[in-house]
Amino acid sequence: MKNLIAELLVKLAQKEEESKELVAQVEALEIVVTAMLRHMEQKEQDALIQGIEGALQEANPPSEVPHRDTELLNQYVKKLLRHPRS
Repeated sequence: MKNLIAELLVKLAQKEEESKELVAQVEALEIVVTAMLRHMEQKEQDALIQGIEGALQEANPPSEVPHRDTELLNQYVKKLLRHPRS
């Protein structure tokens, strides 16, 4: 029983480490995108944003992807592009 608990704790620690890495990756990408947007002219920014939003609308997610997940992705992309972090 102790071995099972120890194995579960090790797996939990590994998952937590993986989660931290993913958060760091997402934050790094957010910083890069924000910096790129800030260095673009407004006209170029608008064209890029429209292109990305258009591509998202055209993309048909597989039916096994829950609608809520698709909506969440769209909300985060919109937030990142339209209201980048300060």
